[in-house]
Amino acid sequence: MIIEMGPDLPGRYCPAQVTGRCALCPTCAVVSGFGGAGAFSDGKLNLSERIGGELADYLGGSQVRELISYVDSVYLDLGAPEKVYGTDEEAIQELKRKAYRQGFLLVPFKIRHMGSDGGLRVLQNFRKRLEEMGVEFRFGEAAERVEVEGGRVIGIRLVSGEFVRAKYVIVAPGRVGANWLVSEARRLGIGVEAGRVDIGVRVEVLAEVMREFTDVLYEPKLIYYTKTFDDKVRVFCVNPGGFVVTESYWGIVTVNGAAKEESRTENTNFALLVSVKFTEPYRDSISYALDIARLANNIADNQPIIQRLGDLIRGRRSTHSRISRSVVEPTLKGAVPGDLSFVYPYRYLLDIMETLQALNNVMPGIYSDHTLLYGVEIKLHTAKLSLKKNLETSVIEGLYAGGDAAGVSRGLIQASASGVVIGRDIAKRLRGGP
Repeated sequence: MIIEMGPDLPGRYCPAQVTGRCALCPTCAVVSGFGGAGAFSDGKLNLSERIGGELADYLGGSQVRELISYVDSVYLDLGAPEKVYGTDEEAIQELKRKAYRQGFLLVPFKIRHMGSDGGLRVLQNFRKRLEEMGVEFRFGEAAERVEVEGGRVIGIRLVSGEFVRAKYVIVAPGRVGANWLVSEARRLGIGVEAGRVDIGVRVEVLAEVMREFTDVLYEPKLIYYTKTFDDKVRVFCVNPGGFVVTESYWGIVTVNGAAKEESRTENTNFALLVSVKFTEPYRDSISYALDIARLANNIADNQPIIQRLGDLIRGRRSTHSRISRSVVEPTLKGAVPGDLSFVYPYRYLLDIMETLQALNNVMPGIYSDHTLLYGVEIKLHTAKLSLKKNLETSVIEGLYAGGDAAGVSRGLIQASASGVVIGRDIAKRLRGGP
């Protein structure tokens, strides 16, 4: 049985795709529902154990590579595209040299891009196959607590009050369920290592500005350490020919990006994120990030803020007339022109500006008056649960945790691979193995 608080696939609809404004739905269909957040938004399949998670910390690199190969074959069987980016080694080496000369580390990897349209096709096939296998689905149902007896899991208590008895339970609620999972882990005595959070902006430029990199890699992952604070900033979630979208976490509107495989815009967007990990006594990095996003919502009437980089440099807010003069036409129509300097702490804003200036030497045209910045974008890399090699929790028998919420993965492929690890372990036990 799969218990999912979001809707089934036909019910996954975002009003903002038509209106451009987030409707603050009680359950955000972009991050909840069959297929989860990653598959429904952009559908990137990162084919490297170095990208998209920490599964190698549990299993070792060679085993994770085997798992990735298997998971990739399943996606292909379900309709993922054959094309793989990041295979031209000569071109990659030249891009790495170009990035390194300006202080950036380029992390190349092979990637398959389904797009939001291709991802939907894959999910439809996946949904049909699971149904044929006899999997029962419970949509619109939220778990309240994990029930344990004598050190062993016995089931799940739903918010409705219903108790679902189970010999084995897998908790994989995704980033939207991260706070719940951490709370449950602490209540049950499962070790939790404080997670980090990434806070930044969504940058939108003309596609031509980044084409040298995106044609070869599709998603160039670049890492930079800022001059003033030596903070780690990364270029993440690049969407060539894509569009900026909204998503909602617990009623707080944030931004993200997506792209379709079969139709393209004239723009490319990407996240520019500053990585932060808090230590004692403050440990709640997720709440910190959400508070910054909430501040932006308060300023912009519960919508994201959009600002031209030229306006930010000159210390003035953007207006509709200034946005209309930009060479880059915004793809998120509902964003409210404003001033991001009222939202971000000084350290983050300086990190972002320094990185954009340096990035302009790698991709000329990035540090332009016409570049558009949307805020706030956050990535909740949740606290890491104490798990065994088989991803069973360290103190409760029969209770497993996987995916992004458990701190195991940060993307589709490694999240899927963590499910395979758990599924194989349970199958072995049901056959009478260890």
